[in-house]
Amino acid sequence: MRPDALNPLFVEIDALDGVGPKLKKPLEKLGLTRVRDLDYHLPDRFVTRRAVQNLDEAGEGEHIVIALTVTEHRASRNQRGPYRVLAQDSIGNVLAITYFGRASYSAKKLLPVGELRWVAGKLERYGDMLQIVHPDHVVEEGGDTLQRLCEPVYRLSEGLTQPKIAGLVRQSLERTPELPEWIERSQVDTAAWPAWRDALVLAHKAEHEGARDRLAYDELLANSLALMLVRADNRKRRGQALVGDGKLRDRLNLPFPLTGAQTRSIAEIEGDLAQQSPMLRLLQGDVGAGKTVVALEAMLIAVEAGVQAALLAPTEILARQHFDTIRNLVEPTGAQVALLTGRGSTRGGSKAREATLMGLMDGSIDIVIGTHAIFQDSVSYRDLAMVVIDEQHRFGVGQRLMLASKGKRAPHVLAMTATPIPRTLTLAQYGELDVSKLDELPPGRQAIDTRVIGMERLAEVVEGVARHVGGGQQAYWVCPMVRELDGPGEDIAAAEARYASLKERFGKDVVLVHGQLSPEMKAAGMERFASGDAKLLVATTVIEVGVDVPNATLMVIEQAERFGLAQLHQLRGRVGRGSEKSVCLLLRGGELSETARSRLALMRETQDGFRLAEEDLQLRGGGELLGTRQSGDSPFNIATLEQITKLLPKAHDDARMLIERDGGLSSPRGEAARMLLYLFERDWGVQMLRGG
Repeated sequence: MRPDALNPLFVEIDALDGVGPKLKKPLEKLGLTRVRDLDYHLPDRFVTRRAVQNLDEAGEGEHIVIALTVTEHRASRNQRGPYRVLAQDSIGNVLAITYFGRASYSAKKLLPVGELRWVAGKLERYGDMLQIVHPDHVVEEGGDTLQRLCEPVYRLSEGLTQPKIAGLVRQSLERTPELPEWIERSQVDTAAWPAWRDALVLAHKAEHEGARDRLAYDELLANSLALMLVRADNRKRRGQALVGDGKLRDRLNLPFPLTGAQTRSIAEIEGDLAQQSPMLRLLQGDVGAGKTVVALEAMLIAVEAGVQAALLAPTEILARQHFDTIRNLVEPTGAQVALLTGRGSTRGGSKAREATLMGLMDGSIDIVIGTHAIFQDSVSYRDLAMVVIDEQHRFGVGQRLMLASKGKRAPHVLAMTATPIPRTLTLAQYGELDVSKLDELPPGRQAIDTRVIGMERLAEVVEGVARHVGGGQQAYWVCPMVRELDGPGEDIAAAEARYASLKERFGKDVVLVHGQLSPEMKAAGMERFASGDAKLLVATTVIEVGVDVPNATLMVIEQAERFGLAQLHQLRGRVGRGSEKSVCLLLRGGELSETARSRLALMRETQDGFRLAEEDLQLRGGGELLGTRQSGDSPFNIATLEQITKLLPKAHDDARMLIERDGGLSSPRGEAARMLLYLFERDWGVQMLRGG
């Protein structure tokens, strides 16, 4: 149960004055549905203004506050033209206060001729006249404009204004109670941080590094604490010690000898499986580093120990691909493998599905591979004791916990990801998991020849693709956007437009796949390409994680400067999967930022995903983590990348100290920390505590 002290923070937003159904919509768009959300809707930046006696004291481009006397109103003849209010300062200088569109209606009321008003805004020049366009504030004599010399600027959505949001934040802060301190005292003193409520108030008032850092630290501490509680709970659970005799693994039909990294990871997993407490391990493997083989060895240990194993994939295409690969590899071992996906589409239709469900129940199926369908209520297992989750970042901690309820006892869990994650973020996202790394490529894999080419050479590139496809091979062409963005200069290569132009050249040999297609159409398009029926696949980044087409040896990435390093690396990893030499062409636009230039240079220089991930973190600074924000990868809303790097290790240690030394959540600081978990909705951490 959420502690009562937090109730005022979880009150719905329409309890605030002035919030009706009309305002609720734009607030919801920003994710602002409760008082707590407004508290944490921190300003993007602050405007600092200077109060001036007259215009001679002010500089163009400066934000000022000045007293003006209104002399004249001038409407434009053209309805779309500006509405100007002329006014004079104390020594007779003339300024135009300019409004466009419907804003002109309020100008008549706010600025009556002959009256003195305090006006706040940015001073600009238009022709030979000074002007302020759409002033931030217009206030009568004796008003509070001079109090607003430093003012927050918030993220908005259509239908909201800065004063409106600022007013709502003021109301939400008034309702916000003081809460007990959950950070270790010495940490607060050393950093000279304000108390929690004071930090919120200060962070909305002005640039205050200490307040911002304190609030980021709270979020990092809540996350570390929750993950540690999950981990501690997992250690207490009774799993099943699984020890294999090697009989099945010895008969495996592997195409390559194992790399050193694979052998090391398998040994780590084998050690975990032999323990009573369930394994929670993350297998990080660079693109093509052979994660599937490691996962298969792990599942066979379970089968040798007389239990069942499951592999969960994020999409049906990936599940089928894993099924085909694994079935071929295990054939000589005699282990039974089945595929189970959502849409009654187990191969062979509903009869085959029934047979699969029976086989899982009676234990004649050893390994099942599928999508979320393998954890539906209708699916029962004789003894499921080992689960592999592919593409870990698609599954949150909540889902990882759901797995625990499927077996007789908590199953061993091996999570896999092909997104190399920098060390700092591994701690942030997978603090409850042990980590194994595959950082060498299997023998026989050739380096991918990566080149950067200007868009002006597009015609040559198309000719190159034609020669490539003519020689019997396949190619990918990746575009950054699905449709043209409206607006000047936005000549973004749209996948649909590119597909249309390539179709003129390649006819039915080209197929289009993007995220806005229905799952059936997407799957059909991928299937055509995977089977070799289509030679060229035009796609958005939906192919980043997934299909394995060894015959595809050319990757063209259009407007490559728009992608993050990790994303470019993932896309490049779609080729180079067979024994043929592969090429990746990065097409770049004309104007490149320094960051984009560095990124493309790094792509040419290295194929080491772990190095690219670390460099991406340096280059990207705040922004999106690893180009995977769209898959919900960063668990943080308040902490910036810089703060994560600076504060996470401290928060991690603080959480460990609280659990190990300070008596967990039952001490006074622990009680406060319990509030923190509920405040950041990491309360699945609290639920881990029996009876918590």
